[in-house]
This record gives sequence, C-alpha cells and structure tokens, in this order.
Amino acid sequence: MKSKTSLPVSYRLAVTSRVLAAVVGGYLMASLASICLALWLPTSRADAVIVGMMSSFVFYLLAVLWCFACRTAGRAWLGVMAPCVLFATLAGAGWWVARP
Repeated sequence: MKSKTSLPVSYRLAVTSRVLAAVVGGYLMASLASICLALWLPTSRADAVIVGMMSSFVFYLLAVLWCFACRTAGRAWLGVMAPCVLFATLAGAGWWVARP
C-alpha cells in the first residue's frame, strides 16, 4: 500500500483563512458597497437601491478573486477589510447627510 502524503496544517489553515476572507469578508464588502451606492447615487431612491444591489455581485466577485490571487492570507484579509472600512465610513457619512 502506498502512503498518502498529507498537506501541512499551515497550508490548510491558510486556505481556510482565504475561504473565510472570501465568503465573510466578500459578503461584508458587497453589502457595504451596496449601501454606499444606495445612499450616494444622485438618482431616485429606487434606482439607487437597484444599482447598488446589482453592483454588489461585482464587488463580491472582486473580493473572491482578490482573496485567491494574493500571496498570503493576511494580505487577502487586508485587501478585503480596507475597502470595508472605507465603505463603512462612506455609508455612515451618507446616513448622517440623508437623515431628516
């Protein structure tokens, strides 16, 4: 019988971290980008929400591609969380501006 060589635990944890960054971080980034677009687009509220929701698929795709194109899992997390901070800041500012 041939013995199967197993992948190292560090490699498995790095891949797991990238998957979590892609799934969780990508969802967070896509939802925050959608909120930002809905708040800041100079169109009617309904059109802005539709454009924001449709573009969230593109942001999610970009996050997933980024997570698996990076050299390290830390850079993948940083590349997803940095836009999340920016989008959260813009969404908060848009909420304060749009508040009656």
